[in-house]
Amino acid sequence: MARITIGSAPDSWGVWFPSDPEQTPAGRFLAEVAAAGYDWIELGPYGYLPTDPAELSDRLDEHGLRVSAGTVFEHLHRPDSFADVWAQVTDVAALTRATGGEHLVVIPEPWRDHRTGAALESPALDPGAWRRLTGGMDELGRRVSEEYGLRVQFHSHADSHVGHQRDIERFLADTDPRWVGLCLDTGHVAYYRGDNLGLIRRHPDRIGYLHLKQVDPDVLDEVENEDLTFPEAVRRGVMCEPPRGVPPLGPVLDAAAGLGRDLFAIVEQDMYPCPPERPLPIARRTHTFLAGCGAGALDLGRPRG
Repeated sequence: MARITIGSAPDSWGVWFPSDPEQTPAGRFLAEVAAAGYDWIELGPYGYLPTDPAELSDRLDEHGLRVSAGTVFEHLHRPDSFADVWAQVTDVAALTRATGGEHLVVIPEPWRDHRTGAALESPALDPGAWRRLTGGMDELGRRVSEEYGLRVQFHSHADSHVGHQRDIERFLADTDPRWVGLCLDTGHVAYYRGDNLGLIRRHPDRIGYLHLKQVDPDVLDEVENEDLTFPEAVRRGVMCEPPRGVPPLGPVLDAAAGLGRDLFAIVEQDMYPCPPERPLPIARRTHTFLAGCGAGALDLGRPRG
């Protein structure tokens, strides 16, 4: 069994944007994620945490935290978009490398607005757009690896062009495993009734990173019956506190440990926007819950002041 290193992310503190008055302040997030027991974090939206490497390193050291990955959104399916995406990637990749991170999680831009849910483009890609997406991701992964020494992990997402399991498997078939791994987000897969364990079984060599997340089946029924946007689904609580939702996380962790290589597994629970006092108790309970999951070796960290 390999070691699974558990961490958390700004997402679990209601953070979706670099700056927003409804979000938990960055200082409070850093203090509380450490207090909840996590040693590892993702950077979240670029600009939420300090972007100066020395300043950020000092802030992380204050709380005994380390960085697993940076995160960036892409829109490579659009014509002539690579230069714009790459300009964003370079900032995030440089900061990730400077703070010791090993991965870059790349998420497709939703076809609905991430704040309002308004439709911005068609939910389906034509063949040309699909080729631009997959070819662009291969190029992005190669350059990130060669220029920054990071591994690109593609993250399927609700309200994006790669959300359903059929889209994920098509994406994996059409991209180069040398340059693009899969960040298996258990909640976003379950959001479209996908099979997380099936993806691990069928694509063991592509699983490079995990996001641990659950969905509430009752709210998911509302999402489907009412065609809710992802922001509205989150406001209704579709992403819920473990172990109240699906998929069961113990079997996912066991299957991931059985792959035979060390992995990061980052806890996320979308809850934008939320009261500032809500995230910490959930994070503490989730940390305690995960300590009892999985037969493999879990590196969880310890709660601290």
